[in-house]
Amino acid sequence: MTPLVSRLSRLWAIMRKPRAAVGSGHRKQAASQEGRQKHAKNNSQAKPSACDGLARQPEEVVLQASVSSYHLFRDVAEVTAFRGSLLSWYDQEKRDLPWRRRAEDEMDLDRRAYAVWVSEVMLQQTQVATVINYYTGWMQKWPTLQDLASASLEEVNQLWAGLGYYSRGRRLQEGARKVVEELGGHMPRTAETLQQLLPGVGRYTAGAIASIAFGQATGVVDGNVARVLCRVRAIGADPSSTLVSQQLWGLAQQLVDPARPGDFNQAAMELGATVCTPQRPLCSQCPVESLCRARQRVEQEQLLASGSLSGSPDVEECAPNTGQCHLCLPPSEPWDQTLGVVNFPRKASRKPPREESSATCVLEQPGALGAQILLVQRPNSGLLAGLWEFPSVTWEPSEQLQRKALLQELQRWAGPLPATHLRHLGEVVHTFSHIKLTYQVYGLALEGQTPVTTVPPGARWLTQEEFHTAAVSTAMKKVFRVYQGQQPGTCMGSKRSQVSSPCSRKKPRMGQQVLDNFFRSHISTDAHSLNSAAQ
Repeated sequence: MTPLVSRLSRLWAIMRKPRAAVGSGHRKQAASQEGRQKHAKNNSQAKPSACDGLARQPEEVVLQASVSSYHLFRDVAEVTAFRGSLLSWYDQEKRDLPWRRRAEDEMDLDRRAYAVWVSEVMLQQTQVATVINYYTGWMQKWPTLQDLASASLEEVNQLWAGLGYYSRGRRLQEGARKVVEELGGHMPRTAETLQQLLPGVGRYTAGAIASIAFGQATGVVDGNVARVLCRVRAIGADPSSTLVSQQLWGLAQQLVDPARPGDFNQAAMELGATVCTPQRPLCSQCPVESLCRARQRVEQEQLLASGSLSGSPDVEECAPNTGQCHLCLPPSEPWDQTLGVVNFPRKASRKPPREESSATCVLEQPGALGAQILLVQRPNSGLLAGLWEFPSVTWEPSEQLQRKALLQELQRWAGPLPATHLRHLGEVVHTFSHIKLTYQVYGLALEGQTPVTTVPPGARWLTQEEFHTAAVSTAMKKVFRVYQGQQPGTCMGSKRSQVSSPCSRKKPRMGQQVLDNFFRSHISTDAHSLNSAAQ
């Protein structure tokens, strides 16, 4: 018998043993966590007594739904093994990141919590590699809550430009002002009060701040943690559904280590980001592989496919007498042998972003310090609130109407303009979280006339150098690249930016033109012959 077959035989024997009642095991685990928490120290981090509240709560979320223990951690030994293996791995393999260094080195609790808060907000929907420079620049400019609270929204938008999801920066500053003006400069100390008092702080962000900065034993669930938990407990259903989300939060709370809650939560996120990845997980490097039901399922299926084992796996019995388990793979998406552990979880298909179109114009005039371009400020609410952009209008069904509407918008900001100089340069496609926006890009250069020196509030002239450091979106930077590419002697169309312009389409070489003309004439003659025959 091969080692793998022997291992699976032992696994099946364990799985077929009668299972203990889930409820009592969870109550014992909650009591054990409470006892350990009274004496634990969080890796040299201060832990106020007010943080004990959430850790003492029983696992009500897990117990309120009737689920098989197959999807849960059955006893204290299993939970302890998971914690130990994960934390040992994290101590050896964790990445050196600037927000982690600040959280470890900062002794002032409010400054520590602020540092964690900034990093967690920036990391939402954004990759670590992108965030590092933004985070470093932010903390250098505004190292304390008081510094951020005294900044202007313009400064915040300017530094946030290019990071995306711009409302995050605005809410972060709103929260800092509330802490300084209404809470005496002190951050709330628990996940509950953080979520309750600070704008833009949801359950995950509150839990991350409370556990990392204040040592509160509260679990967190983000996309990385959800994927790890789904695979470890073979949860195949959509993790964004209410029922599955509740189970995941319950598991996270059950697993979090009271002695090192911040490190544990970061370890779970690190595991999902670097090892238990969405498409190509590195199972051989996983510290909790021996506890992973998804991995066990893969091995079972491989043995069944090879004929080394007979019978059917016990997975289908995870919800006896209650019908289809709501945590297993949905019946409409059965096990896919080619996916392996990536079968867990199956995500619901995303709704495609709605498509919109707009026309925008780069208006340029000569200035004392070089060419100037006109920017106008967007409203203080809605998409890209408060950022600066080139004058824009919604898409019109005809080129004539489009030009007329755009020229009227330009004249609203800059006064009378020569309509004949308005040129169409190409288009830019930029996808936001829920909108796919196509910009028809126009250009208008004012030459040989008196420069416009005064503009209404909400508009301003900037040099090209000032434009690149202003609070403008990535989409507007793409638009400007199209404009630059259409100036005499330049052609800077960028494939990555999804831009299209006449300049970006290269003319064929002379030899290719001869061949094209030859085939075009023959194709035309053949098509004419076919049409005649058909008649």
